[in-house]
Amino acid sequence: MNKVSISEVVDRLGISKYTFKIYVLIGLALLFAGYNYMVVAYTMPQLAKEWALTKIQTGSLASWSILGLFIGGLSAGLISDKLGRKKAFAFFVLVFSLLTFPVYYVHSFEAFAILRILGGIGFGGCIPIAVTMMSESSPTKNRGFFTASIMAFYVLGWVVAGIVAIYVVPIYGWRVCYLVGGIPALYAFILMAVLPESTHWLLGKGRVQEAIELIKRMEISVKGQAGDWATNTLIAPSPPKKIGVRALFSPEFRKATMALWIIYFMGSVVIYGINGWLPTLLVGKGYGLVKGYSFAVLQNVFGMIGSLVTGYVADMIGRRTNVIFGWIFTAVAILALGFATNQWQVVICGMLVGMAMNWGLSGTQPLLAEGYPTEFRNTGVSSAQAFGRVGGFIGPIAAGYVQMMGVGFTGLFVFFAIPAVIASLVAFFFIDETRGKSIESIGRVNA
Repeated sequence: MNKVSISEVVDRLGISKYTFKIYVLIGLALLFAGYNYMVVAYTMPQLAKEWALTKIQTGSLASWSILGLFIGGLSAGLISDKLGRKKAFAFFVLVFSLLTFPVYYVHSFEAFAILRILGGIGFGGCIPIAVTMMSESSPTKNRGFFTASIMAFYVLGWVVAGIVAIYVVPIYGWRVCYLVGGIPALYAFILMAVLPESTHWLLGKGRVQEAIELIKRMEISVKGQAGDWATNTLIAPSPPKKIGVRALFSPEFRKATMALWIIYFMGSVVIYGINGWLPTLLVGKGYGLVKGYSFAVLQNVFGMIGSLVTGYVADMIGRRTNVIFGWIFTAVAILALGFATNQWQVVICGMLVGMAMNWGLSGTQPLLAEGYPTEFRNTGVSSAQAFGRVGGFIGPIAAGYVQMMGVGFTGLFVFFAIPAVIASLVAFFFIDETRGKSIESIGRVNA
């Protein structure tokens, strides 16, 4: 058998049951993570009332878990690049689950903040590993779709959080929503049992025979039988000169790192700020708990659609063009929502905002995964996302501060449109196209 790279094997086999097995297993974990993150947005009004919180304190309720996301994102890259994608992924699922259900018992703002920070470490670890694993498991021509659309499961978790809150909060109170969040701890053990490890990671670690065994499983899922593979059949790319965090700022990767960090920072200000505050803002405008929450859920349903569509479009027109369009679309939709004057305008513009901002942020995922070699790919993805979480932490708090300045509903959304415009400009001037390139070659183009 001629020598081949893993990407050549995956491209030859195309999309298979094996591809969708990884997609669904990772996606379900992100659904649980999305629920556990977003549940705070649907319990903010009750928490604020029970603990007599100020606007800034109320905004910070959605920010504490983002601080944990920052810590988890920083640690996830180093852990998964060293110990493996699967083990790290299952570990972080266990972390966010076991640290969500104790919120049921807290009776102070301070205890809530501590648990949300610790639980956020789990969210922060899961997301970059999910993006990295999908980028390393998908055929080249479909990689944009799978890498971006995996985030639709995360947004679906936001939808589930809203639906649970609509039916649970009025009857059982806000605490039960967090009790439900502990259930995914069981799923971590399922992941350890059935989720395959990344073949790229195994080969990069010199575990050639294990990589071959996984390739045989791929072939069986497509053709019903596996070929004969010798240990010297797979081609491993030459290792990079540097690995880890310091490699991100080497001359070869410095521009991409800075651009991706800024885009993700600005995008996180938008998406976490708006999602953290929107249910409370709608209730404050007089729509009532059920109607206000229903509008926010509908927004996230369209957000899920945006996450699904953006990857498909990225494979058609290119990652860079797609991201530029996504953030311009977001800015326009946000401004339209800010100037909405009646219920139907709020509903329609809210749906567009949900679609647009998830289009922009999910569309950025392929760029993160395609910017670095396997040896420190997840370090690159997780570092960019971790830096972005700083923006996510600032967003809800800044929104509370802006509201205290008296700018009103419209002024708040003008504030959120600004970082979306900045993200589109950075993508226009500093991002290079990666569509159609193999995962082995992308991070080594300039090396």
